[in-house]
Amino acid sequence: MKIPTDASAIVTGAGSGFGRAIARELAARGAHVIVSDVNLETAEESASSIRSNGGKAEAMRADVRNADDVKALVDRAVEREGRVDVMVNNAGVAVVGAIGEVSLDDWRFEIDVNLLGVIHGCHFALPEMKRAGRGFILNVASAAGLLSAPMMGPYNVTKAGVVALSETMRAEIEEPGIHVSVLCPTFFRTNIHKAQRSPEKLRASSAKLVENAKWSAEDVARVALRGLERGTLYVIPQTDGKVMWRAKRVLGASFYAIAGKVARRTIAGRA
Repeated sequence: MKIPTDASAIVTGAGSGFGRAIARELAARGAHVIVSDVNLETAEESASSIRSNGGKAEAMRADVRNADDVKALVDRAVEREGRVDVMVNNAGVAVVGAIGEVSLDDWRFEIDVNLLGVIHGCHFALPEMKRAGRGFILNVASAAGLLSAPMMGPYNVTKAGVVALSETMRAEIEEPGIHVSVLCPTFFRTNIHKAQRSPEKLRASSAKLVENAKWSAEDVARVALRGLERGTLYVIPQTDGKVMWRAKRVLGASFYAIAGKVARRTIAGRA
């Protein structure tokens, strides 16, 4: 099922990176996009870039931790177009570090943005889609939600929660016109590492992996929308993510013994 060319779309965390890329991709297909971000200035930059290329977009500030902010996005889409065709729950932050060392405040911050923010988006958008009998929800998780790499506890937990939420929705939704997909990429070129809360040695390692990645945000956005239209539940764009996910299922606990050794050697090398 194709996304309508005149789709009413919402993208959270669209002030930069992947959110901006997928908002542009939707607009290029003819969608009218509500570009939201906790930073209204960057949201307006994204919306302005879409409009300058002939697309339709408006910027709104939304802190996805706040249910009222997310509800306002959905209300605006319904007010303007009468419906919500596409909901991209993308807003996310990175908190990494060892369990027992990451502060509880950082844990709460990560859960509130990465998990509760996605829950808010689904909670308000899904009833509108059920009313219309159609819609597309893309929940942006990460390969971290499938693999649980060492030193990434808060990020892993929230992204695994997004995967579980998406799986549950696929089981619950009876309407054949509503598609739910969860996006699980590995590293690609984006900005999430620049604002991460983590020790310096981990920040340097993740920055190098992101900056040297072969995939761009635009590449991932195109694959994500194709998977959403095809009704694919787990959209895993890169080969390394697919290989590691299969290896985890084959190796079981041995996978994590290997992952722990690799992580410790990598961190030691950076130090």
